[in-house]
Amino acid sequence: MKEKEEIKNKAEEAVEEETQSVDNTTEIPVEDGKSELEKANEKIAELEDKYLRQVAEFDNYRRRVMKEKAELILNGGEKVLTEILPIVDDLERAEQQMEQMTDVDAVKQGVELIIDKFIKFLRSQGVQEIDTKDKDFDVNYHEAITMVPSQSDDQKGKVIDCVTKGYTLNDKVIRYAKVVVAN
Repeated sequence: MKEKEEIKNKAEEAVEEETQSVDNTTEIPVEDGKSELEKANEKIAELEDKYLRQVAEFDNYRRRVMKEKAELILNGGEKVLTEILPIVDDLERAEQQMEQMTDVDAVKQGVELIIDKFIKFLRSQGVQEIDTKDKDFDVNYHEAITMVPSQSDDQKGKVIDCVTKGYTLNDKVIRYAKVVVAN
């Protein structure tokens, strides 16, 4: 017990000595009429102002980006749609001509031209048809809608018929080809 009291007394004495030495050195030198505390407060105010400006600038940036994003979503397809409109015009003209025409071959040629024009437009947008003719069945590109018995061993697992064409957009499948597969 005496040891504990002795240690406690020594600790109290050490704290008193430390407090006295701190009290003697608390004098802050003054330069240019400003104390270090005033300088520190000015620096804090300056940094706080910078921080608030940065936060406001970032908030404005975030709002602007969100507005631009919403605008892109709303009007993103505008370019594609304006390029489709001439094809729609051609289809409407073909429909009007079909009512007056008696020559089926001329109408057929006109429709084929419109189809070619539309396919060129799709290719310009990065859309490609998935090739299915005599290809092996591939689940990454084909969707089997039915299986038929193969007539020979070399036809097994091959695409026999394409019911609905499939398409990719920039190498990403946007519609799988619906095919008949030999088994």
